[in-house]
Amino acid sequence: MAEKTTKTMRVLYICSSIQPKDMINIVLFGPPGAGKGTQSERLVNRYNLVHLSTGDIFRKNIKEATALGTLAKSFMDAGNLVPDEVTINMLKSELEAFPEAKGFIFDGFPRTSPQALALDEMLSEKEQSISCMLALEVEEAELEKRLLGRAETSGRADDGDISIVRNRIKVYKRETAPVAEYYKGQNKFFAIDGIGELDEISNRLFSAIDKVA
Repeated sequence: MAEKTTKTMRVLYICSSIQPKDMINIVLFGPPGAGKGTQSERLVNRYNLVHLSTGDIFRKNIKEATALGTLAKSFMDAGNLVPDEVTINMLKSELEAFPEAKGFIFDGFPRTSPQALALDEMLSEKEQSISCMLALEVEEAELEKRLLGRAETSGRADDGDISIVRNRIKVYKRETAPVAEYYKGQNKFFAIDGIGELDEISNRLFSAIDKVA
């Protein structure tokens, strides 16, 4: 499918043709302000998926002082990145906690090609695979507008600082580009406009997922 040239960032999704046991496993991405949280909730409710946020998983393991959480905290306290192996093992533990799940949404992971490969290998052990990579994409000007507006009610200082907002968007682009290329390399790429009413965007996502569900 040819990629259209547009100033509007779109929803990228990468889909596999076969999903063992009719499971739906989605890698979900979206820059700050793209509405990822809202759309994630809608996907969870429609397809009865389990939402796995790496941020939430890290906080949970650290708070509960699990072996993996303690290990991850030791790297974080030293100012170092948490090794992929630690993150993958945390995800694996979460997957095993939901044996009856009809599928998962991976939020915030993978962020690099090696992580994407590791996730594929982990799912392969369970005779599963990633169904789609969904990347909500919106014009940068619109993202800035949304975040600055959100700052008035969110209480998050970083939402109200335009320089921080722009840097967050820049980091997002830098991190997700290799991951998108990884899944494109599997010939699983599609694109959907990510701007519009909430229901419009949701329906575009539903339509895309239904093609591979």
